[in-house]
Amino acid sequence: MSEPRLPAPPDPTGPPPEHPYAAEIEAERRGWYEVGDLVRALTPMERMAPGYQRDPDWTVRDVVAHLGTWLAEAQAQFERISAGTYEGHDIDIDGLNAMFLAAMADQPWDVAWVQANAGRTRMVQEWFLLDRPTDEAAWWIRKTGSDHYAEHLGRLREWVAELIEQRTSSGSAPPDGATAAEGDR
Repeated sequence: MSEPRLPAPPDPTGPPPEHPYAAEIEAERRGWYEVGDLVRALTPMERMAPGYQRDPDWTVRDVVAHLGTWLAEAQAQFERISAGTYEGHDIDIDGLNAMFLAAMADQPWDVAWVQANAGRTRMVQEWFLLDRPTDEAAWWIRKTGSDHYAEHLGRLREWVAELIEQRTSSGSAPPDGATAAEGDR
């Protein structure tokens, strides 16, 4: 009987240059850090203000929860790819989006942020274990990594700028410590 497979801890300097997905992992890291920088620029109330998207109304919390649930899903799929149990990616994206949104709908900011970071951490751990490129892994990387962030970063930048403009034009500054919680990154 073989020993249980333990995930590799993420290397803060990145994967070795010969890793089959080194460039994609670095692009994902840059995208995630930009998401983090943007959300830390907001107060807790601003993170919960609707307007990122309309119909349905999304908040910054909602987009972070959306990204985080997809990162968690990618982790599970990478694990299946590594174990040889992956069954293909005939995925109902709209259906999963609706299910993920409903699952996170009533969660407070802190839960959404922690879930997203945990999902990302586990996803990166599994991604580091992929030792050869496959079409299946490449699909999940595009769906959940830097390409997915890019789908949301443009509007997130705009919405964060709008929220900060509303705050500064009203003459109210956020209270000390309102924009960044310990351990946000």
